[in-house]
Amino acid sequence: MIKYKTKGLIAAPFTAMDEKGSVNLEIIESYADHLKGMGVKGAFVAGTTGEGMLLSDEERLTVIKTWIDQKTDDFRVIAHAGSTSLSSAKTIAYESARAGADAIAIMGPPFLGPKNVEDLVDFCKDVALAAPETPFYYYHMPVLSGVNISMTEFLNQAENKIPNLAGIKFTDNNLMEMSNCLSVDNGKWDILHGYDELLIAGLAFGAEGAVGSTYNFIAPLYYGIIEDFQKGDIESARKKQRKSIEFIAILIRYHGALVSGKALMGLLGIDCGACRKPMPQLTPDERVNFESELRDWGFFEMVRSFPQLE
Repeated sequence: MIKYKTKGLIAAPFTAMDEKGSVNLEIIESYADHLKGMGVKGAFVAGTTGEGMLLSDEERLTVIKTWIDQKTDDFRVIAHAGSTSLSSAKTIAYESARAGADAIAIMGPPFLGPKNVEDLVDFCKDVALAAPETPFYYYHMPVLSGVNISMTEFLNQAENKIPNLAGIKFTDNNLMEMSNCLSVDNGKWDILHGYDELLIAGLAFGAEGAVGSTYNFIAPLYYGIIEDFQKGDIESARKKQRKSIEFIAILIRYHGALVSGKALMGLLGIDCGACRKPMPQLTPDERVNFESELRDWGFFEMVRSFPQLE
């Protein structure tokens, strides 16, 4: 079930927490407005960046449904329903679809996960068929899930078993495999590029849509990469990609892009609070140093220069 191919950027939003560590739904409307203002085309909710598997099923569904309330014709919501529990994944998929999610996605279960493509397809089929009228994406991120199975074979086998299959969110640096997925069935499937720092490479292999966490902050920089690439100005595209790599390197230095990314949202006026345990949080000194590095890199100047896109 492929309603359309994704074009442009979809952000993976953070899940905001209040001072007590409970999910904070109040900021989602302003968060969505922030993304729409940068031209982002949708939100991939409750995935890795959203700490989805650190939330209870009830929490995830309230977050997903609140994001669904922010949908427009130009802003999609993809609900991540992945879980180590098949029952939980099916429930989240069903309830998200019933609430109006544009698509459902799941990551391969990271605990006692499938060891072959047949078992992975079978697991995905059960979840997908819990929401049979809603497009289904498999979320391929082997570095996190530990499920490292050929996605080409997945597509070949899933096509006849998962009628609402739409494609793959491909978060892996094996770009040869991504290229193979893009060419399966004459380019039938919607293959979403998942590594922000390799966007230019994904474009070169034929990707047109991408999902990423740094689109929360500097989406116009990435749209610049896409525009330069489409115009054939590869040198300019490379320079912009290099800037994004430098930015991501700063995030990684401060406990990784999830912990530092949440802190950065606060600096943009969208307080996402701290991460769920066992994730750490920045110390006061780290916050000062982090903000200083961002200022020296030119982050705040860059953000002020972004046009507010419709």
